[in-house]
Amino acid sequence: MAAAGGSPSIVEYFGGEDGYRCGYCKNETGNLSHGMWAHSMTVQDYQDLIDRGWRRSGKYVYKPIMNQTCCPQYTIRCQALHFQTSKSHKKVLKKMLKFLSKGDVPKVVSEEEPMDSHIEDAGTCDFAYKGESHVSQSELTPLGVDHTERAEDEDQDTGEKKEEGNVQKVESDSLRLHADKETPVPGEPSHSAKVHAPPKPGRKGADLSKPPCRKAKDIRKERKLQKLLQNQTCTVEGSQLQAADQVFLLQNSKSKTNQPKTIEDFVFVSLPDDAQHKLEFTRFLCDSPLEAENAPNGPECGYGSFHQQYWLDGKIIAVGVIDILPYCVSSVYLYYDPDYSFLSLGVYSALREIAFTRQLHEKAPDLCFYYMGFYIHSCPKMRYKGQYRPSDLLCPETYIWMPIEQCLPLLEHSKYCRFNQDGKAVDEGRIKELGRVRVLHKRTVMPYSVYKKRRKGPSDEASVQQYASLVGQTCSERMLLFRS
Repeated sequence: MAAAGGSPSIVEYFGGEDGYRCGYCKNETGNLSHGMWAHSMTVQDYQDLIDRGWRRSGKYVYKPIMNQTCCPQYTIRCQALHFQTSKSHKKVLKKMLKFLSKGDVPKVVSEEEPMDSHIEDAGTCDFAYKGESHVSQSELTPLGVDHTERAEDEDQDTGEKKEEGNVQKVESDSLRLHADKETPVPGEPSHSAKVHAPPKPGRKGADLSKPPCRKAKDIRKERKLQKLLQNQTCTVEGSQLQAADQVFLLQNSKSKTNQPKTIEDFVFVSLPDDAQHKLEFTRFLCDSPLEAENAPNGPECGYGSFHQQYWLDGKIIAVGVIDILPYCVSSVYLYYDPDYSFLSLGVYSALREIAFTRQLHEKAPDLCFYYMGFYIHSCPKMRYKGQYRPSDLLCPETYIWMPIEQCLPLLEHSKYCRFNQDGKAVDEGRIKELGRVRVLHKRTVMPYSVYKKRRKGPSDEASVQQYASLVGQTCSERMLLFRS
């Protein structure tokens, strides 16, 4: 999907030579990533970038140097159309329904429930924040792009206080930061952070390499079927039936209404008239580098970045930020009121966003995935994202998607892995013609081959080559790389 008459993406590339503090393992210099500042970006370009391992935090777009960084971060997506709610997910959904309908508040939040956070945000990775832009407004004006703020004045969407008051941000490493405090600058430790206690001995969480546990009633049912088959024939109400017929009756004895509930059955269920609480949702565009777009075959709300507000009895209790892209809904982050942490709002909002993705698919057939940011196997606290099944991880070398079940055994042996086991496979989107990279230079758009001849001073070919190899041939020919 291309932007219809819209402005092109305009980016500044910063490279990634220095190491910075890691928000996961706390290594002071272990976090390594490439970065660029997006003055504007089309939703198609960002879709293609996240499918090559990039991720945005505000207008800063970054890509971990996977084979060097201390905690490799693999892009993860959930196949929303085939999503199956787990036992722990259903527990969260039922807890919300009980609270809304009857006002029930759990006395203790179960330790077996998945973590509240489902959010990936670059602020916790402590990458180097490039605060100053080198692009003058005169460079951008001829393209019809209005950027009246300098980069150092841009909000990074990492904790700006909202009018709602005492709201907290859910971080990817389970840090809960008060929004009414001074926003920490990436790279500096936060003194207001509350860290979840480490898991108790023996609680390692679900083994994602194994199939989910089966219910006892299903095991009993299977044993009964096997016993019937062994007896060959059996009697029902005085008549003789073959074992196969008996099995058929047993399998169909329950009504279809007793089939496993879908996520929609929980999320969009109608509450009784005397429900104790009322939960409402509103959605509106928010500031981001993504250009809002509408397409005939797209969702009614259009593409772009949105706030999703969660209102409980007229009081806002959470705000989620999502990017609606051509092929997916990408979760950015969530603010929530700590007084309602007993509702596991992080998990609930993730499940609701999956249901929302399925809704959007009805109008936009290509939109069928839910991106949860990064999966970090080397950080046990971040493995919970793999519990949203079925899910895929992005191969960091060939950029193809692989089922997470095939990736986990590899990650158990090495924190950095090439998931594609075809040794001959290569990155099909790799840069093939450097001269075709689009450049913005002195208010003029030109291919790099022309800019290279006009440029004065030291050669920047190595930097442009690195940029193009990371964004790929397609994006390098669509986006404009600013060169001073």
